[in-house]
Amino acid sequence: MHVIATAGHVDHGKSTLVRALTGMEPDRWAEERRRGMTIDLGFAWTTLASGERLAFVDVPGHERFVTNMLAGVGPCPAVMLVVAADQGWQAQSAEHLAALDALGVRHGLAVVTRADLADPEPVRRQVRERLAGTGLAGIGSVAVSGRTGQGLDELRAALGRLAAALPEPDTGDAVRLWIDRVFTIKGAGTVVTGTLTRGTLRVGDELETGGGRVRIRGLQTLGEKAERVSATARVAVNLRGVDRDDLSRGMALVTPEAWSPAQVIDVRLTAAPDRRAEAVVPHPGSAQGREAVVPHPGSAQRRKAAVLHVGSAAVPVRVRLLGGDTARLTLDRPLPLRTGDRGLLRDPGRREIVAGLVVLDVRPAPLHRRGAAAARAAALAEVSLPDAAALLRWHGLLTGRELRAMGCPPAGTPVTGDWYADPEHWSSLTRRLVEHVSRRPAHDPGVTVDAVAQVLGLPDRRLAEALVVPPLVAEGGRILPADRSLPPAIARAVAELTADLAERPFDAPTAERLDELGLTGKALAAALRSGAVMSIGKNVVLMPDALERAADRLAELPSPFTVSDARVALATSRRVALPLLECLDARGITHRVDNDRRALRRRD
Repeated sequence: MHVIATAGHVDHGKSTLVRALTGMEPDRWAEERRRGMTIDLGFAWTTLASGERLAFVDVPGHERFVTNMLAGVGPCPAVMLVVAADQGWQAQSAEHLAALDALGVRHGLAVVTRADLADPEPVRRQVRERLAGTGLAGIGSVAVSGRTGQGLDELRAALGRLAAALPEPDTGDAVRLWIDRVFTIKGAGTVVTGTLTRGTLRVGDELETGGGRVRIRGLQTLGEKAERVSATARVAVNLRGVDRDDLSRGMALVTPEAWSPAQVIDVRLTAAPDRRAEAVVPHPGSAQGREAVVPHPGSAQRRKAAVLHVGSAAVPVRVRLLGGDTARLTLDRPLPLRTGDRGLLRDPGRREIVAGLVVLDVRPAPLHRRGAAAARAAALAEVSLPDAAALLRWHGLLTGRELRAMGCPPAGTPVTGDWYADPEHWSSLTRRLVEHVSRRPAHDPGVTVDAVAQVLGLPDRRLAEALVVPPLVAEGGRILPADRSLPPAIARAVAELTADLAERPFDAPTAERLDELGLTGKALAAALRSGAVMSIGKNVVLMPDALERAADRLAELPSPFTVSDARVALATSRRVALPLLECLDARGITHRVDNDRRALRRRD
């Protein structure tokens, strides 16, 4: 199946043409049929002689309903641009073309209607001229009459060629279905419809929308029930787990954890044809009533508000110019966006397009310092469309899942686990770690891995471990210079003890286990001097961070608590709990309330 949207000026015969092609009535509302004018989105479909199925999203042409038009066109990969032979190019022809170009629609067919009322050739030439310089330049054109049927066979053939030329969708990609209609069916519940442009939907699948999880109860496409629907397709989705009032046009159904909900985005602005104006939108830092100019190639009108249109969504935004053709948008609500998504900014007051845009980053860092905006603009200017390397250059560290959710699958080898790093940033972290550890006194036992992660601002302790390269080593959860490291045999024994205590950090080894590990006498003394382990009593050996971890665990207890309470909370024996609490007392972490009870001192 292929999905094609209509576009064009009001009363140029878009709905008539869809009726003639499909035999279906695209106008769903009685008011639309009474007035003879499309107000909201309409839907119809047909099967070509080749067996190819085409679905049409019929959009309104009146300037008052451009928001509805954009909701229908936004997700569609192709368009049928309609211009009447007896009226020629009109105001909404120009605005619809500007929207299509801004949204990146590059496949389409120009259709000159009412060929029975006027010679279509002058208008065909006019359309070709108007399309020149846009993404739809050079598309085919057909002259038809929806009333008499003239040219319909030629139109069907042209639509078949258009469908054959459309790129194959990625049916294995994560789903993002922009919702364009929400309703309820008695006995079925909540139903949403939309144009599926990527991925595959299956009955029973779990999806996310508006931060909540829903499950697909049933699917229908072109009036037929289905167990699965793959892109590209018009689809109706019966949902379980959500009320009709919780959904609306402009929301999206997405594969869980595969998208990055974005509320602040960096974009590149692009000019829209026939919109050569200087746009004015509210600046985030401006006072009430003041205006900030968004310089855009070709502007002239002054605008005081901007709405972002992407997919079927229309979201108010605040605009901050960064420099050149780049800007930062702050959305009124988050949207599931990716790098490379296209949209447009529109002034709803003047009903004019301000600019087209391409999303460059869906998780930009805050701009705090003086000159940060100019520096960010320079960084964005280095790429036409970011890839994984560019995103890593801007963010430093990202997981493969984050990169895919942002629209750029990772390349190369992760530094650890699923973490990828910008090479320059990774080298900088390595240098900082070496400097931090080497500056410490010669008798210092080293720095814990968790402390290193905190000092370097790392989101995962595994990254700190992965940074350890000569001249550093990691022993017993600490990082230290290699020349201060333990002999191999003792280091192996400490590593075994660390593994023993991984799940139960307060279950100190028995004297027999210490002997088995070889951690007795001089070997144990060396391990204690290095800080690889700590002793809290005779033959009671734990990891060096045991006191901090014990304090965290005890903080979860009602205060004051008994030795027995502590023993249970720490999952250990009285042999360990008593000396551990005495050490905590000596450090001022806990204090006695009476003979048997203790309380944790306030920890800032």
